[in-house]
Amino acid sequence: MASMSVSLPERMRGFIRARVKSGQYHNESEYIRDLIRRDEERLRSEELLLRDLRAAEKSGASARSLSDIARAVKRGAKKA
Repeated sequence: MASMSVSLPERMRGFIRARVKSGQYHNESEYIRDLIRRDEERLRSEELLLRDLRAAEKSGASARSLSDIARAVKRGAKKA
């Protein structure tokens, strides 16, 4: 695995050390890798959301009223 040197303010270094000391992470590198994985996932989620929003925009206006849509959402929530 390749290594990388990163400069951080002492406040951030202390925060990372505290996260490791909490026992959730074995070391500082594991914590940083987890942050990067989470950021990658967030970016993927944003890309999917943007794709869906663009598709919805292209589909045009709905013939349903706002109350019809709200009722459908409430029915769906009850089923879940």
